[in-house]
This record gives sequence, C-alpha cells and structure tokens, in this order.
Amino acid sequence: MRDRHNIKKQTQRQNSMAKTLRISFELRNAYNVNSVIYALKQIFLIKKIIPESAYGMGNLKVLFNILALFKEITGAFIGKLLYIAVMIFMVSGLYKGVEQPDAYIHILFLLTFVGAMINTYLFNPSRDKYYAIVLLRMNAKEYAIVNYGYELIKVFVGFMLFGCILGGVSGVPAYVNIIIPFFVVGAKLTSSAAGLYRYEKWQYDPNENSADKIKVISTLLLLLAAYGLPALKLIIPVQVSVVIMIVMIFTGILSIRKILTFDQYRTVYGKMLKEADVQIEKADNVKLEESRKAIQIDDSDEIACNKKGFEYLNLLFVNRHKKILWKPVMRISVICLMVVIAAIVSPFMFSDVKAGTKELLMKELPISLFIMYFINRGASFTQALFMNCDHSLLTYTFYRKPNAILELFKIRLKGIIKINLVPAVMLGCGFAMTLFLVAPHINPINYLVVLVTFPAESIFFSVHYLVIYYLLQPYNAGTEIKSGMYQVVTALTYVVCYAMIQIKIPTFVFGMAAIGFSMLYCVTACVLVYKIAPKTFKLRA
Repeated sequence: MRDRHNIKKQTQRQNSMAKTLRISFELRNAYNVNSVIYALKQIFLIKKIIPESAYGMGNLKVLFNILALFKEITGAFIGKLLYIAVMIFMVSGLYKGVEQPDAYIHILFLLTFVGAMINTYLFNPSRDKYYAIVLLRMNAKEYAIVNYGYELIKVFVGFMLFGCILGGVSGVPAYVNIIIPFFVVGAKLTSSAAGLYRYEKWQYDPNENSADKIKVISTLLLLLAAYGLPALKLIIPVQVSVVIMIVMIFTGILSIRKILTFDQYRTVYGKMLKEADVQIEKADNVKLEESRKAIQIDDSDEIACNKKGFEYLNLLFVNRHKKILWKPVMRISVICLMVVIAAIVSPFMFSDVKAGTKELLMKELPISLFIMYFINRGASFTQALFMNCDHSLLTYTFYRKPNAILELFKIRLKGIIKINLVPAVMLGCGFAMTLFLVAPHINPINYLVVLVTFPAESIFFSVHYLVIYYLLQPYNAGTEIKSGMYQVVTALTYVVCYAMIQIKIPTFVFGMAAIGFSMLYCVTACVLVYKIAPKTFKLRA
C-alpha cells in the first residue's frame, strides 16, 4: 500500500511539473508572440497591414507562433554556437607559441566559471518569472526547477553539439569534448546551490544581475587569465583542467539535491524581482539626473539674446549642453590627431609600412566609412535633444507643423554638422597629407578626394541620425526606445558600414561616390522631413 501511495504521489508530482512546464512554454510563447507583433507593427508599411486586433486573432497568431518558436530555437542554440565560435574557437587560434587545443581548453575552462557566476539562469530576474510567479501566482518552486532544468538541457545540448564540432576542428581530444558539456552544467549547478546556501545562511542576494564587488573582481580576473595568460605562453595543463572538470561534475550532481529541496523560492524570487524593478527605475532616474547635470546655465546664455524663435532655442540648447556635445568631440579629435601623426611618421620610421599605407589610402578608403560611423555624435545628439528639449515641446501642436519642423531641422542639422566636422576635417587633412608623403607622384585629385571624403561622410552621418530621429522618433515619455523600425535602421547602418571594410575600390571612385551620395542624401532628407515628419515626430505610447 505504501509503495502504491508513493508511486501515485510521484506520478502526481510529475504531472504537476509537466503542467508547469507546459504553462511556462505557453506564457513565454505568448510573450514572444506579442513581442513579434509589436516589433512588426513598428516597421513602416508593415504596420499598416497588421491590424490592432492581431494580438487576439487565432489564425494570424499561428504564423507568429512559428516566428516565436523560431526565435526560441535560435536563441537557445545560435547563442551557444556564437559563444563557442567567437569567444573560444577563433581566439584560441590567434596565439603564437601555444597549441590551439591547449588554448581552447584553457579559455573554455576559465570562461565556464565566469558563466557559472554571472549567468546562472536560476537567479535571473526575467520578465517571464514576474508574470508567472507574481501575477499568475504559480508554484514558485515548481516553476524555478522546471525552467532551470529546461535551460540546463539547452546548455548541455548546445555544448555537446557545437562544442564537439568546433573542439574537434581545434584538435581537442574527443574524451575532453564529451566531458565539457557535463562540466558546464555541473559548474552552473554548483554555483546555483552555493547561492541558495548563502541565502539561507546570510540572506545573501543571489540576483545574478547585482553588482557584487567580489563577483565583478572575480569575473575580471578570470577573463584576464583566460585571454591574457596564453599571450604570455602560460596555459593551465590539460590534465589539471580535466581533473577539475570531473570534480565539478560530481559537485554538480551533489548540488541537485539542494536545488530540489530548497523551499524559499517564492521569497527569493519576490525579493529579486522587486529589486530588479527598483534597479530599472533607479537607472532611468540616474539617466535623467545625469542629463540634467549636463546642462550648464551661465553667462553664455546671453549670446543667444540676439537670436529669435527656433534659432534662439537651438543656440540656447547647444550652449547649455557643451559637456555632452563638445567635450566628447574634443577627446575624439585628440585621438584622431594622434592617429594622424602616427600615420605621417610611421612610413618614414618603418620602411615596410610605406607601401602598406599607400595601398590602404589608394584602394581601401571604404574603411573610412566605418571609422566615421564610430566617431560621429549623431545618436547622442538626438538623444540629448529629446531628453532635454523635445520631450516637453512635442506636447504642443505648433512644434509639429511642417514649416516649424523643417526650420528647426535645418538649424539643428547645421549644429550637428559643425560638431562632427571637427574630427572629420582633421582626419581628411591628415590622411591627404599622408598620401602625398607616401605617394607624391600620383594624380593630385586623389589628395583632394581623400581630404573631402571624410567631411562628406561626417555630413552624411549627421543628416542620417537626425533624419531617422525625425521620421521614426523612437522615444516614449519615459525616454525608452519603442520603435522597432528605428532599431532595424540603426542595425542596418552598422552592418553596411562594417561590410565596407571588406571592399576594395579605387580612392577616386569611392570618394566621388561618397561625396555625391552625401549631397543627394541631404536634399532627400529635407524633403522627407517636410513631407513625413509632421505625422511621425511625436511622443510614442
């Protein structure tokens, strides 16, 4: 009878946990589906196709369920592939004097301990935990254990699949590749159980996102050891790593009992999720406070007294935000000056550099687009505009009239161009001079093209970020970015600029194309702002 009762109780527990897992999937899927619908509704043209009722349409949600499932799968495994490939496999092949298999095991071994501390899964205050435990009042223990187990299975499968493939390519012994997935899971189990012990004994906050000093210092030291020691030709012996891996597997097995028997998950999650909300609120307040502190009110405001209307408003804004507009540009300009000096001096100090410099400036000028992408201040300029100016003025209808928008757009465009031109002109002049020194007998038009290309690209980025700010105004009243299309455009901007690194085009051809495109973009931008911005330049919900 007792055995039958135990079997029945165990069956009920298994059914309960299976139900919890199903509800967790449904909850996560609903959240993902709604996120996909919201993101698509932020994209121009597509948002007109998808009605507001899409959130409740069963047939349409089938498609979005497929997209959400794809997102779940890619998030589970593509992340592991990228982690192993970029953080371990590619880096391990860069060290000279160190065998790649040894470097691979060394880096993976130390990074696993970093992941065990800062990426536990069990103590991540994610939004789905808030919905399930706080709002739906699900059994916190069951929810924690079931979802933690699900995450560990994804980790195990990802490391077993991609770890064996990339480890095998690196020359890592097969038995080590098989041990590694068990080691990674064991390290996470051990770290999670240790967090639960510390909570019981000292009420230690297990939140993995908390800025614990010991955790931060340990992480930095482990990262330094992982990537720095191989450069010094110092590697943890493979035999030592394997022994510790096996030990961590056993400690992980022993840790399972603590994770399964811990009874304070609701208390821990309640405290952790509450603190997460407080931290987000504090972060937003800090951002606003820092933005206010950046405002300088001094005698320079009198300079604007002879201006009127939007010119007065813009000049007042620029004068009061010198800290966040001009100081970073001055720092960037100093760095650019150092780069230019190095570019001019190096060919004469090192003879083999001269030919490479000429090749770079004559055939690989598209790299300049990537450089200008990083040093332009367009994104920070528009963010400052919104937080300290447009945030309030967008509530007035006169501020969104076509003529007013176009007038202020042109005034602001002049301001941001002036800011971005300082380092751009410095780079243009410096590299034109460098080209003249390393190749004095080429067609002089090439010097002029190099000189003008950098300022032209700077103008393009100045226009680009201001245009997408006006046409896609991404911020809501809480200064959060809510435009999916804005994020798509900024991401594509980066991708295109990065792709230009791989392109080799004669300097004259690329330079003339960049200059012409920048001019055309400016004209098109003004037309689009005048026609479209009155409808799009508004506070988001």
